[in-house]
Amino acid sequence: MNHAVGPRASVDVPCHRAASAMPPSYACLGKRSRARNLTTCGATRPKKGLSILEWTGGVIPQGVLVSGVKAAWKAAWLTFMRELAPQDAEGAYVRPTYSFEGVLGSPDFPLETGRYRLYLGNPCPWCHRVGLALAARGLSDHVEVVHLLDDAERASRGGWVLRAPDPVSGARDLRGVYDSLSPRYRGRCTAPLLVDLAARRIVCNESSLIVRSLNALRLPGDSGVDLAPQHLLPEIERWNDRIQADINNGVYRCGFATTQAAYEAAEFSLHQALETVESALAASPFLCGAAATEADLRLLPTVQRFDAVYATLFRCGRRRIAHDYPAVDAWKARLLAAHVPGQALQLQDCYDQADAARSYYTQLFPLNPSGIVPVLEDPGKSLERQGAEERPAPVPITSIFQVHPQKALAA
Repeated sequence: MNHAVGPRASVDVPCHRAASAMPPSYACLGKRSRARNLTTCGATRPKKGLSILEWTGGVIPQGVLVSGVKAAWKAAWLTFMRELAPQDAEGAYVRPTYSFEGVLGSPDFPLETGRYRLYLGNPCPWCHRVGLALAARGLSDHVEVVHLLDDAERASRGGWVLRAPDPVSGARDLRGVYDSLSPRYRGRCTAPLLVDLAARRIVCNESSLIVRSLNALRLPGDSGVDLAPQHLLPEIERWNDRIQADINNGVYRCGFATTQAAYEAAEFSLHQALETVESALAASPFLCGAAATEADLRLLPTVQRFDAVYATLFRCGRRRIAHDYPAVDAWKARLLAAHVPGQALQLQDCYDQADAARSYYTQLFPLNPSGIVPVLEDPGKSLERQGAEERPAPVPITSIFQVHPQKALAA
């Protein structure tokens, strides 16, 4: 009796027959090796899914099926993206505004030690800039920090949860903190968040204003450095505007774009701005010249995340920091070499790359539905490859940042 031979004939051949037909060289392999290679046998057979194209081939043309699935997938993706990241009519990401903009040193919020608490999440670059300002100013003994975890499945709104119930409000996530201190608030529950413990009020949830507030918080034992010297303010503001629009927010405009045109415009602006930064840092140690400023602290979080996260997940990798922007890479090392005497928190302690990468690749699931986190290089390995003569030695923070006039007079 003749049997029709089809595409699946080799699959239907019993395993003992397939084994008998093996060439001598293959037959010499051990049982374990043969099991790995005979993928058509038993449990080692590859998973094929539902074989939709095979069983619908005679009814629905492949082109119709594929185009329909793509359209449905994209519609679901667009819905999730617009929930995650608000879009304008052209498909470009629009960063939301903030609702609390109090400033330390104003009549409502006096400059006092132990009065304020910061809620910060490691993966967030806006939290990172605040942490850097706290470290550079040597204020970790004066301002309490609560470290948040990003877990949208546990959070009641937003993505931030607390490791333990909040000691003041009892809240288990950041929404609970907002609700406790501002019950009528219905906006986004974002971090960083600065709160006044004495008044039980939210001070600010806008990172740039928090950085300025920390710079104004002059207390005994702080580092004495000035992140925004008065005579450099115009240049600092110029850099801040460019960095915020095209680099800090620029990577998000690339990653959250929902049209090709919006993505390409953001990607072009991003690398154009990085080229401007590269030229400036090739000519001077820091953005505003010989001394580091607030502008440098606002650039650093994006630079530290760029190669590990933004280059791939946000499609910004036409050029990489480590390979294509050598002056920026060297600047990063100089800045992280700053040491604040007598302080436990240092600039290099403000960021955990492995934790941040896990957050980006697993929590932003519309960008990475698989949740697979790429294997990344340990940041310390790049330093190990540098010779001792190339690696910046730790230096006092006051040799990198300018000292505030009040501190200089006291000294």
